[in-house]
Amino acid sequence: MSAAIHAEGVTQRFGARTIFRDVTFSVSVGEVFVILGGSGCGKSTLLNQLIGLLPPTAGTIEILGHVTTGPDGAAGRRAMQRQVGVMFQSGALFGSMTLLENVMLPLEMFTDLPAEGREAVARVKLGLVGLGHAAALMPAEISGGMAKRAGIARAMALDPPLLFLDEPSAGLDPITSAEIDRLILNLRDDLGTTFVLVTHELASILAIADRCIMLDRNAYPDAGGTIAQGKPSVLRDETTNKTVRAFFRREIPE
Repeated sequence: MSAAIHAEGVTQRFGARTIFRDVTFSVSVGEVFVILGGSGCGKSTLLNQLIGLLPPTAGTIEILGHVTTGPDGAAGRRAMQRQVGVMFQSGALFGSMTLLENVMLPLEMFTDLPAEGREAVARVKLGLVGLGHAAALMPAEISGGMAKRAGIARAMALDPPLLFLDEPSAGLDPITSAEIDRLILNLRDDLGTTFVLVTHELASILAIADRCIMLDRNAYPDAGGTIAQGKPSVLRDETTNKTVRAFFRREIPE
């Protein structure tokens, strides 16, 4: 499969502090790829680099054929951002808008569709995530799981080939988490969508991830970085790294 994302030697510093350095990985088209690790390891920082909100201190990132770093990075980021969808933690819905209006918003901003067309597309997206019946509800009237699904629907509004999801299962009960996992796999299988998830939810990682990258804030004496890459089941069963083994087996590191 071709690469939807390639990151090479990505580094992030804030002042004298290096969050991580030399992070390198690729994501294939149609993959569910997970960025994982303990608290404070730089998962959200890496996500912000990938979606173009935070230029890395060093390294290169190419997404869907667009180089988003370096001298021409600004143009690459603008082009890339029209081709990806992002669901932030908690769904990040606008509280003064109905679910339908939330999903219509990207269509209003980036397309010339008439109002009827925008509404029709938004209703289809809500239907894909099982919220066709809830279009008229406000965010305050729905559950956390519904808010996550509505956030995914909005991220899908422009039919992006690549979706970034930030902690899609965090704070949800096990059944709702499993429903979100199934939704992701269904969208990948039915639409061919590539997913990049940031999560530390072990059950979801093992259920849906094709491959993952694990960051650790103590990867180097002076910085965080990558300590493992591969299939989650292989990392769980075959790793010799104590930190990786402890994470996948829910043990306290020795």
